[in-house]
Amino acid sequence: MPLQQGSARARQRTVLLVGIAVLLAALVLAVVLASLLTHGRHEITPQMLKWKDRGTTKNLQEVILGRCYNYITAQHPELGDKDCLKIWESLKDAFIYKNPCNITPEDYQPLMELASHPIPCNKSLFWSKTGDLVHRYTKSNQNFLTLEDTLLGYMADRISWCGDPSAPGINYESCPKRNECESNPGSVFWKMASKMFAEAACGVVQVMLNGSVEAGAFRSSSIFGSIEIFNLDPDKVTEVHIWLMQNIGGPQSESCSGQSIQRLISILEERNFKIICEDNYRYLGRLPDTQNSDPQTSSCIKVLSRKNRKMRSASVQEHSQNCLMEPPWKKSHNFFPMA
Repeated sequence: MPLQQGSARARQRTVLLVGIAVLLAALVLAVVLASLLTHGRHEITPQMLKWKDRGTTKNLQEVILGRCYNYITAQHPELGDKDCLKIWESLKDAFIYKNPCNITPEDYQPLMELASHPIPCNKSLFWSKTGDLVHRYTKSNQNFLTLEDTLLGYMADRISWCGDPSAPGINYESCPKRNECESNPGSVFWKMASKMFAEAACGVVQVMLNGSVEAGAFRSSSIFGSIEIFNLDPDKVTEVHIWLMQNIGGPQSESCSGQSIQRLISILEERNFKIICEDNYRYLGRLPDTQNSDPQTSSCIKVLSRKNRKMRSASVQEHSQNCLMEPPWKKSHNFFPMA
């Protein structure tokens, strides 16, 4: 009897040990499987989409917030009630974790509403292919405002952003150009901002065009020609002044009587606007040197104001050839508005 009891206990211990061994083996197997599955999922995680333009600006949040606070405190304290944190959040929500080719105007609507502000009458200045000159002009002359002088344009000028469905939701490596997809974050943003800028214009508005462009000073495919011109309100805008600038030292492709300018005038007349067109807007030459810290800019503007004069200095002529060239950031990246 005692022998039978000892044998039973031995069998029980054997079964118990076998059970423990099976449990340990199952536990080890579960850990190994979990590790393999996790590693497999990591390997098949979608990679960031690759595009041809530069990626999102580094430290985008800090850049946007810094510009916003500077604009509403130092430059335009009358806009001090703007909430820069909400403006940043609305911008981020417009593109983060989204395919950068599927951005819609609705994505930016909250941002447009938060950042919009009135534009004083007679101050709106539109432009096409004269980006360098027009911004030097408004920097020295506070009587006019381009889109880039508004809160929206000031915050977004010369920076880029786009999202990606993969974590972290923002692509810092590359963003799509317009020729890769039209509905990218930059194009949609600038089109909406341009539309809003045109809708806010009142009184006399100005547009600075480049008469040295061989394809014509006015292009229906530009942001000005396709968006801004059709969102000017005839009930609010009394006149449209066209400033047709020539690249001194370069070709003079068009004057106010040119084909593309006449097409622009026809469009404006059909919309019941009064139009004045002036070749080489002479008041650009009246900018005092003391208002511009860059002597090269001052001389450039003065040279542009000389109409039907021979250049006395080869060095001045050589310098003036660059007066209407697009700034380097426009040459390098198609992300920004080519109005």
